[in-house]
Amino acid sequence: MSVYQATTSAPVNIACIKYWGKRNESLILPTNSSLSVTLSQDNLRSTTTARADPSFAADCLWLNGKVDPIKVGGRLHTCISEMKRLRAAFEAANPGQPKIASFNVHICSFNNFPTAAGLASSASGFAALVYALAKLYALPQTPEELSLIARRGSGSACRSLFGGFVAWDMGSDDVTGLDSKARQVAPESHWPEMEALICVVNDAKKGTSSTSGMQRTVVTSALLQHRIGSVVPSRMADIESAIADKRFGDFAEITMRDSNQFHAVALDTYPPIFYMNDVSRAIIAIITEYNRLSEQPKAAYTYDAGPNAVIYALTPNVREIAQLILYYFPQAEKVVIGGQEVQAALPEGFNEAVAKQWEVGSVKGLIHTRVGDGPRVLSDSEALLDSQGLPKTLA
Repeated sequence: MSVYQATTSAPVNIACIKYWGKRNESLILPTNSSLSVTLSQDNLRSTTTARADPSFAADCLWLNGKVDPIKVGGRLHTCISEMKRLRAAFEAANPGQPKIASFNVHICSFNNFPTAAGLASSASGFAALVYALAKLYALPQTPEELSLIARRGSGSACRSLFGGFVAWDMGSDDVTGLDSKARQVAPESHWPEMEALICVVNDAKKGTSSTSGMQRTVVTSALLQHRIGSVVPSRMADIESAIADKRFGDFAEITMRDSNQFHAVALDTYPPIFYMNDVSRAIIAIITEYNRLSEQPKAAYTYDAGPNAVIYALTPNVREIAQLILYYFPQAEKVVIGGQEVQAALPEGFNEAVAKQWEVGSVKGLIHTRVGDGPRVLSDSEALLDSQGLPKTLA
């Protein structure tokens, strides 16, 4: 009997121009366009296996070894149903294809990083789910077309359907949402020197989820209205130009300004939302002082809806930045970049008093990564489901 199964992985993306706020909750249409960098799956990824079989009694999904309920009308249900609809249309247009659209599916997904801790786990997770189903169903849709469905699971997931530098154009069709989709601004090969140092400040689940936070912001923040009407459109154009010309100084300033404004909008929400903590703010002070030492910024901090810092930098400067972070945030385990251990140090002329030296554990870990590719198709040996279509590993 034929086995209909596919295993894929999808990357994390970290936004430089933030998505925050929906103008349509059911279609997940954003209040503004956004832009992100896709990070290497060699370090951060979601892996998903999807199988369709007539013997399965119901659609089931396991996330990190635990059952994740598929609620009718919920985001998982919407994505799975849309993919089945595309397969049914494909079968109708290609009568020789196996009739598997009506089969229930088992889906097993694993993140190699903390879920819901401000590291964009829902983005890579839904992108991997949609891509695995697309490969299972042998669908002809492009990544751009698949991004329309990934968006219905988690808005930023649409950007994880591409590698490199990716825009999510907000679109203007509020009825169908068919023009609100991801677009690759530049592939990872365009600017391979772009690297990232992630400071894991807290890997616990955040107190205010992105979904509920956005809803509150849209209703209560006057600053959000200024942001989406007067700020983001020009920033999107400016950062795309900076990426095209590989002008890191401009890229860095735009990225930091937008992170600042996103968290200002969270603070302007009523009641206010606090995603950053004292460690987060200390890292901002450290990077600001570091950039003061050069004519153009050499590092760009950015924070999503959580306290973890992502620091973008070009290859020649990453080690120096890691030394600086280690000086203020010592690690229990050694940090290795480029095959060599990193030692804590301050650059010449750096004002040490911008932050205090924190105790070990204040930053729980450092992840060094770089710009990376889009979703990958993996081999059968990497499948997460066993021969019976059940998870090989349970929590």
